[in-house]
Amino acid sequence: MNQILVTEKLYITPELKRKKKLYKLEFFLSVFLVCILSSYYIYAEYNRNEIEEVSQQILAEVEIDNTIKQVNEEDDVLIIVLDEEEANKEEPVQKPNVKSNIYKAKNGKTYKTEAVLTIPTIGISYPVLTETSDALLKVSVNKFWGPSPNEIGNYCIVGHNYRNGKMFGRLSELVNGDKVELEDLSGRKLTYKVYYKDVVKPTDTRCTSQLNQILNEKKELTLITCTNYGKERLIVKCREEA
Repeated sequence: MNQILVTEKLYITPELKRKKKLYKLEFFLSVFLVCILSSYYIYAEYNRNEIEEVSQQILAEVEIDNTIKQVNEEDDVLIIVLDEEEANKEEPVQKPNVKSNIYKAKNGKTYKTEAVLTIPTIGISYPVLTETSDALLKVSVNKFWGPSPNEIGNYCIVGHNYRNGKMFGRLSELVNGDKVELEDLSGRKLTYKVYYKDVVKPTDTRCTSQLNQILNEKKELTLITCTNYGKERLIVKCREEA
């Protein structure tokens, strides 16, 4: 019995004790790092969802404005009055004030938008913000290049590629023939069809060219997002449906 105890004591050397402590320390550090990364991911997702609400607030205001404009257009008809006496009693009609394309979100910030992009196939609908910046890209998709929406030329829109599928996170799922809708602030909605997809280097800007579209009087949409961990760009080109 004594011999066995001595043998066990000899087996547990100071070096082994040091390694055990090191393993415990590494284990606790690993757990700590996992907790930190998980917390960061949860916070990032929460922050992303909160910013997503801003784009939906803008989208709701745009839809309200377009409805008001359509009502105004329907009310703008020629009225012929036969009874002069009745005409004198007529009060001028006051039309609702149509807002500009600058919208104020609940966070107090204002955003300038010029269209609404809807892609039924991947279930997204976002206001297209007129300008492009890192901050604005977190809120919604941005106009990158081109003419006014739904006009002759190549209207380019850029958006983030989020893993949760928001913004242009599912853009890669589009195939030729899929429909993309663009509604401008006058309420005019055009449907475009996907006809081309490609992955290019960030320095390749040929997708933004609009000379050919102008010469041929074509209306096109080009949707752009990052892919391959930001090293390349996914390009989806759409043409107005005939």
